[in-house]
Amino acid sequence: MTHIKKSSYILALVLPFSFSALAEEVKVAVAANFSKPVAEIAKSFEQDTGNKLIVSPASTGKLYVQVKNGAPFEVFLSADNKTPKKLLDESYAVAGTEFTYAKGKLVLWSGDAEKIKDDDSILRQASFKHLAVANPKTAPYGAAAYEVMEQLKLTDTLKEKLVQGENIAQTKQFVESGNAELGFVALSQVFKNSKLTSGSMWEIPTTMYSPILQDAVLLKAGEKNAAAKAFLDYLKSEKAKTIIQGYGYLID
Repeated sequence: MTHIKKSSYILALVLPFSFSALAEEVKVAVAANFSKPVAEIAKSFEQDTGNKLIVSPASTGKLYVQVKNGAPFEVFLSADNKTPKKLLDESYAVAGTEFTYAKGKLVLWSGDAEKIKDDDSILRQASFKHLAVANPKTAPYGAAAYEVMEQLKLTDTLKEKLVQGENIAQTKQFVESGNAELGFVALSQVFKNSKLTSGSMWEIPTTMYSPILQDAVLLKAGEKNAAAKAFLDYLKSEKAKTIIQGYGYLID
């Protein structure tokens, strides 16, 4: 009896140690708009596999430069489909691993629940001091915002009111802090489980800007990391897709 208890005790110590020894880390570069969904997916992935995600959110353009400068990222979750293609063409990513993990939506958002009337009227009235927008050179959602202003023929009217964020996360912070009364942000930043989390918004028709196809790709640094490949597979799972759709993204 004593022998059985002792053996069980040893087994209880060995199993967790063996599990943690087998677990691997995955360094993920992720577009700022996807930081909330990836945090939720990371928890699920870690629980299901024992592997750990180390997530670095920033603008797609900034992350691209970091990869080229030798940052040890193993997976890239972009806010567009052009940047992963560039990384593939320049031999920083592994051929055949790219795929679209989400389709993004652009919204005009204010922290004030009465500010926006679910249309473009506030932009036409221009009765505000500052409008936040992400840098169109580094953030695909910023480029989409400029397309919308061009479609509405309001680029010249609004240009003196623009406050530019380095990425879409900083753009939202400008609105939250009151440095801008409203801003163009990703739907995923203000939307969860089919509901607006705060404030008011206009969900801009997708016909007004180029499709925001967000692609993932395995980087060369992760080519020999089985956990990196497992994470990309996990992004395609029904569990991950449910989380992604919960933030308002479209899935094929």
